[in-house]
Amino acid sequence: MSGPACCDNPPGVSSGEESGQIKKIASLNSYVSGNPDSTLAVLLISDIYGYEAPKLRKIADKVAAAGYYVVVPDMFFGDPFIPKTNLQDWIKIHPAKPAVEFAKPVIAALKGKGISKVGAAGFCWGAKVVVELAKDASIQAAALLHPTFVTLDDIKEVKVPVAILGAEFDKESPPGVVKQFEAALQAKPEVDHFVKIYHGVSHGWTVRYRDEDITAGKRAQEAHQDLLDWFGKRLQKVHSAL
Repeated sequence: MSGPACCDNPPGVSSGEESGQIKKIASLNSYVSGNPDSTLAVLLISDIYGYEAPKLRKIADKVAAAGYYVVVPDMFFGDPFIPKTNLQDWIKIHPAKPAVEFAKPVIAALKGKGISKVGAAGFCWGAKVVVELAKDASIQAAALLHPTFVTLDDIKEVKVPVAILGAEFDKESPPGVVKQFEAALQAKPEVDHFVKIYHGVSHGWTVRYRDEDITAGKRAQEAHQDLLDWFGKRLQKVHSAL
């Protein structure tokens, strides 16, 4: 489900400090950061506010600095959610599950240029896209950050290592639901997983925390590091073993 928390604290305007650039990949404008010669890529799928969100691009740059080629595609074709408009009407135009078909050509294009392993992280709306990719092993590692629309049945179908990062105060994916996700993964020993609930924060905190909220900022940085550690474990180590 989705609700008001998905709209809280919309992103501001970019400060121009980002280090990446815009490229078209498989028909989608994408924010791209990192070494183009890297053989490891990470796809970041945005929340409803889209690929231009400054904090999302900062996360992309942070992941890129760890050695990945990072791609943040514009899954909304220039039509992200605009504050004070009707969220449910917008979602009808941009349903998350079918959007997986926009992401697959991007992954194919990356592998076509020599990328050997692809991880994907989805924020809120984007988590549903990533869990769909994880069901058919289109990617090699997944991460769901404060997911929206993701169901227990989705988790039961995941075929690749998956991390789930949840918030203590989250009506969209409350801790009880995240614990159900964890239990389902524990029943699938063949699927490696990492599940964590971050205390003192609410839905969307990893990418839409308020700068003046010290606790949320620290928890966001903690989650970003956990995300890097997860991909380091599931992409770099797997890659080095090949």
